[in-house]
Amino acid sequence: MAMREIRVVPDPVLRTPCDTITTITPAVRRLVDDLLETVNDPGRAGLSANQIGVSLRAFSYNIEGRIGYVLNPVMECTSGEQYGEEGCLSVPGLWYKTRRADYARVRGIDVDGHEVVLEGHGLMGRMLQHECDHLDGHVYLDRLEKEERREALRYMRSHAR
Repeated sequence: MAMREIRVVPDPVLRTPCDTITTITPAVRRLVDDLLETVNDPGRAGLSANQIGVSLRAFSYNIEGRIGYVLNPVMECTSGEQYGEEGCLSVPGLWYKTRRADYARVRGIDVDGHEVVLEGHGLMGRMLQHECDHLDGHVYLDRLEKEERREALRYMRSHAR
């Protein structure tokens, strides 16, 4: 297991849809270990594989002391609405109110091929949507209102490394 470096916008891996995992290889098992170790840090709610530079459909989560992962997640349903602060490890230092569904359910598999269903309201629902967006090549800034998105992009340009 290894704590992996987080890729930040504008890294192109964050804008590339991730590939489906077709075979559980030793490399996929190592990826899961790295995702779990990297998300297990205070203040981290979720982490997608492309955020650590791997374009495969996998993410880990750390919500209210519950840590886990899912491979090949598919968003099955969402309902309700929430509008609250959201941030992203790949967009450091920026938090904006973001509109999301309140409830979300994702279905995927684990490294043994067993079905995994993750669902929840509030923070869990937000994290499921946020991580699935990453795997589809989107960052939360894409969901901001036009003026807030402009402000965020200006800030990022002025604070580029």
